[in-house]
Amino acid sequence: MAPLVGAIHHVAIICADYERSKRFYVEFLGLRVIRETFRAERRSWKCDLAVGDAQIELFSFPDPPPRPTQPEAQGLRHLAFAVRDVTEAVRRLEDKGIVVEPIRRDELTGRLFTFFADPDGLPLELYET
Repeated sequence: MAPLVGAIHHVAIICADYERSKRFYVEFLGLRVIRETFRAERRSWKCDLAVGDAQIELFSFPDPPPRPTQPEAQGLRHLAFAVRDVTEAVRRLEDKGIVVEPIRRDELTGRLFTFFADPDGLPLELYET
């Protein structure tokens, strides 16, 4: 029997400051804007960003509540991005002033990985493929 789902289509992120977060994901991480929409009735921006075959939906809403705790709150723990070279990716982020945790090695796969945060403190991971 074939799996019910085939791939991740998108991940939705609600941000506190739309312009700041859009700049982070587009200029710092290099994601491509697919489309950007302002929904006047919700006073909300929605920006679809390309990440390989998937997308990030970046939303703004008036006065969203903050994330309750990190990193072990119920719900999405973190978002991981595949990179070819973690060391090079870390260098590029740090050159832009982004604080990145020390690089670690996955004890199960032997691959390198590290964590950093988006402007709202959402944990993001770089995982070497």
